[in-house]
Amino acid sequence: MKRIIALITAAALAGCGVESAGTAATIAAAKKKELEQGKKTMEQMQQDIGKAMEQTQQNTARGDAAEK
Repeated sequence: MKRIIALITAAALAGCGVESAGTAATIAAAKKKELEQGKKTMEQMQQDIGKAMEQTQQNTARGDAAEK
C-alpha cells in the first residue's frame, strides 16, 4: 500500500514538473515573439523619423533658396 501511494505521489509530482516546463517554454516563446515585434516597431519608427528629417531638411533648403 505504501508503495502505491509513493508511486502515485511520484507520478503526480513528475506531472507537475512537466507542466511547469511546458508553461515556461510557452512564456519564453511569447516573450521572444514580443521582442521581435518590438524590434520591428523600432525599425519602422527609425525609418519614419529618418523620412521626416529628410523632408524637414528639404523644406529648409527650399526656404533658404527662396529667400535668395
